[in-house]
Amino acid sequence: MYITLEEAKKHLNIDESFKDDDVYISSLVQVAEDAVEKNVGIVLSKMSDGGSLPPSVKQSILLLIGNLYTNREATTYGTISEVPYTFKYLINLNRNFEVK
Repeated sequence: MYITLEEAKKHLNIDESFKDDDVYISSLVQVAEDAVEKNVGIVLSKMSDGGSLPPSVKQSILLLIGNLYTNREATTYGTISEVPYTFKYLINLNRNFEVK
């Protein structure tokens, strides 16, 4: 995993002492990393430089973790609008558009 549990909890504004969701958050990290990898069409290990991901990729993963943690169901109620220059924008910066 490229995002640690501690990094994910910090992004989610969850105190380190709160352990109830640790297993769930760790699973979200795995899901988000897998989703980003499939979205860009590049294995994350090929994108990492000395174990670190490009900042835009790392932030994309954190944004996806936050979205999945906050929205645990496929539907939502109320008015929601997409915030510009977030996941889609950041991930498209790194997408592999090569035709195979």
